[in-house]
Amino acid sequence: MDMLKREDNEKLCRVSPGTPMNELFRRYWIPAVLSEELPGPDCPPVRVRLLGEDLVAFRDTNGTIGLLDAYCPHRRAHLFWGRNEECGLRCVYHGWKFDTNGQCTDTPNEPPTSDFKHSVKLKSYPTYEKAGIVWTYMGPKELQPGYPDYEWMRAPENFRNVSKTFEACNWLQALEGGIDTSHSSFAHNNNIADKNALRSRATAPKLEVVKTDYGFKYAGIRDLKEDGNYVRAYQFIMPAQQMRGAMVRWTDGQMEKFPSIAGHIWVPIDDSNVWVYNFIYSSDVNIPFTPEFVEKHETDFGRGKADMLPGYKLVRNPSNDFLIDREVQRTKTFTGIAGINTQDYALQETMELPFCDRTREKLGTADTAIIVARQLLLEAMKDIEAGKVPRGVDPSTYNMVRGCDKFLPKGVDWKEGLLEDMTAKF
Repeated sequence: MDMLKREDNEKLCRVSPGTPMNELFRRYWIPAVLSEELPGPDCPPVRVRLLGEDLVAFRDTNGTIGLLDAYCPHRRAHLFWGRNEECGLRCVYHGWKFDTNGQCTDTPNEPPTSDFKHSVKLKSYPTYEKAGIVWTYMGPKELQPGYPDYEWMRAPENFRNVSKTFEACNWLQALEGGIDTSHSSFAHNNNIADKNALRSRATAPKLEVVKTDYGFKYAGIRDLKEDGNYVRAYQFIMPAQQMRGAMVRWTDGQMEKFPSIAGHIWVPIDDSNVWVYNFIYSSDVNIPFTPEFVEKHETDFGRGKADMLPGYKLVRNPSNDFLIDREVQRTKTFTGIAGINTQDYALQETMELPFCDRTREKLGTADTAIIVARQLLLEAMKDIEAGKVPRGVDPSTYNMVRGCDKFLPKGVDWKEGLLEDMTAKF
C-alpha cells in the first residue's frame, strides 16, 4: 500500500500551536484532567499541558473549575504556585488574583484606588465535568459544539471506571497502536502455550472498515473454521477515541471478566508526549462492576496501584527496559513484559524520535484501519481550512455507538449481525 508522504506525516504528528493538527483538536471537547486531580473546593492547583500549551487547572471555593494560561500576566510567574482561596487563584509573586474565567479580581500591589485589575484578563478555556473527567474546549467560541456525550459517560458510576497514563511518545503512534487489531495475537499473547486461545487460532484477522459521520466502525474477523467467526468490532470516534468489546469468560461457573466495553482517548501533550485516558464500562445495564473486577482489570493492563509512579507514569518504562523478563518471554508470554498496555508502551515509546518516519513503512491489509484513520484526520484538517465542520464534532453523530465482540455463524455479515450489539444501551 502507498506510503505516507513526508509532509502529511508532519501534519499528522505535530500539534504545537499554529499547526493544522492543533487546530483540529481545538474543534472538539478533549479531556484536560481527571476529576480526582481536583478533589475538592480550594484544593491545590494542577499543572496541565495540552497541545503544546502550558495551563493550570483549579477548583474554586464554589467547586467551579477554571483552566487558565499557566503564567501570570504581570511578570509571568507560574500559577501552579498560586494560593487557591476565596473563589480565585492568587499568584504568590505579587498577589494578583484570577477567577475561573481568567478575570483579574485583585491587584494588591497597586494603589487601592486603581481600577487596573478590570483591564487584566488571563486566557481561559471552558470546562465541563462528567464521568470522572474535566473536559475542555480550546477552539473558537462561536464554533463550540455540544458537550461530549459518549455512552460510557452516561453509565452510572459503579458501571464504569476511568483512569489515565502518561506515555512518552508522539500521540499518533499511540493511537495507531490502539486501533491496530492484529497485534493482539502477538504483543498481547500472555500464554504462548495455549494454542486454543481465540487470537492464537487465527492470527491474521480480515479487516473491514465502514466510514461514518463520526469517524468509522471496523471489524477484525477471525476465521475459527467449524466454530464460525470471532468478530471484534470497534468504533473510531474523531479525532482520537477508540472503543472495543471485551468478551465475558466463565470458569467453573464463575465469571472471570464482566461483559464490558473498553477504550482509550489519546490527548496530545506536545509533539513527544501524550495522555492516554482509559475507560471501561459494563455492556449490560443490569451488571455493575465490583471493586475486585476494576482492580484486576487495571492490574492486568499494567495500571494497578503497584504499577504507577506519581504523575500517572508507569513503574515499567524505558529507563529500566520495562522490566522485561527474557525467561518469561522464552517460556510464557510473547513479550516478557507484564501489563497489556505496558507492552504497547514498550513498543511505542521506543520507536523513532521525535515520531515515526512513515515514509519508510511497508503496510499490509492488516493496517486498513490505520490507513483510514490517517485519511480521515487529513481530510478533517482540510475541512477546517475550507471553513467546514469536521466529522464527529456533533455529539448526536456518536452518542448511540459502542464496540463489541461476538461469535457469528459463517455467512453472517457483521454489519447486520452486530447491529444491536453496537447500539448504546445507557
